[in-house]
Parts: sequence; structure tokens; C-alpha cells
Amino acid sequence: MNRIREAAILAFGMIVLGWFVKSGIDNFSNKDRKVTVKGLAEREVKADKVTWSISTNEMGNDLPTLYESVSTKTGKIKTFLKQNGIEDSEITVKPPSVNDLESNQWSENRKNFRYIINTTLTVCTQKVELVNKAIFQQAELLKQGVAVESSYPNYEYVSFQQMKPEMMEEAIKNAQKTAEQFAVASDSKLGKIQTAGQGQFEIDDRDENTPYIKKLRVVTTVTYALDD
Repeated sequence: MNRIREAAILAFGMIVLGWFVKSGIDNFSNKDRKVTVKGLAEREVKADKVTWSISTNEMGNDLPTLYESVSTKTGKIKTFLKQNGIEDSEITVKPPSVNDLESNQWSENRKNFRYIINTTLTVCTQKVELVNKAIFQQAELLKQGVAVESSYPNYEYVSFQQMKPEMMEEAIKNAQKTAEQFAVASDSKLGKIQTAGQGQFEIDDRDENTPYIKKLRVVTTVTYALDD
């Protein structure tokens, strides 16, 4: 009788142990079932900041005369910029720099002049459209006898921080759509998010001809659990 009771207890224990082992295996298997997907969000925006430099040179032998000429040209450039809607506070004038071609004893100055004076005006503003307009009207300076060396303007989009939350939300939603499609294809249900990357933001020119139009792009990586 005792042997029968012991055998029954042992059999029951084996059943319970088997159930726990199976449950543990199932849980371990479900724990490893996951899918990692990427979500993308893109925008095209106009640049909201521009930096543009304009330089002018004078060459000759008499420094006071050259300085006076450079000052006159600088004044004409400033007037041109202000006529195109740029304010004094948005214009920085670099002090004139002098290059003495005869100051280097190893140089051979075969030119008809000794000095080159250079000065640069830099515009830094959020008035992107006004600067673009001024760039196309630089010929007005030539009519006034002002030859300028203009650098390529540098366009920026500094307001992207305000768009980050919205674009991140869109990227995560796109990642979720992809994960849901995978879950359906694998006969599973999409579970909770296990891990999610903050997303990498990129700001590039849309193309080389319109650098004042920027392309914003964010890619985020999200890992979801898969349930039966």
C-alpha cells in the first residue's frame, strides 16, 4: 500500500516537473522571439540661416591712397546690402589686411605695385531670400566700379530641433508598420517595444543647385517582442 502511494506521489511529481520544464522552455523560446526593424522619416525645408562673405582688393604703392579706396568700396558694398534689406547688425566688416610684396627678402616682386589690401564683409542673417536676391544682383556693384570676390553662401537649417519630436514619432510609426507586417507573415502578434534607438538625424542639401533647400532625414531602430 505504501509502495502504491509512493509511486503515485512520484508519478505526480514527474508530471508537475514536466509541466514546469515545458513552461520554462516555452517562456525561453518566447523570450527570444523578437523582430528588429528600422523606421524612416524625411522632410524638405527651406534654410533659415545664411552666411555670405564678400571680399574686395586694392593694389598699389601708396598705402593711404589704397586705404581710402578700400574704405570707399566697403561703404558701397554696405550700401548695396542695406538696399537689399540687410541690416547693419547683420553685417560684419573685417579690418583691412595688407600684403607687402617686398617684405619677404626671398620673394621676387616683378609686379608694378607693392601692396595688396584686402577687406571682407560677412553677412549672417535669417533673411535667406533677401540674400539670394542680392547674390543675383551683384552686377550692380560692378556698375559702381566695385569688383568683388564673393564666396559661396553657407546655408543652414537651425530649427531642426523643433522638428525632432514630430519626425521621431513618424519614424517609430513607420517602424511599427514594418514590424506588424512581419508579425502577420510569421503568424505572430506584435508585442511591446524591447529596445529603441534615439534615431540619427541628417541634414543635407537637396541638390547642388538649390543648397538653400535642405533635406532632413532620421532613421530609428526599434526591436519588438513577438507573441503567439
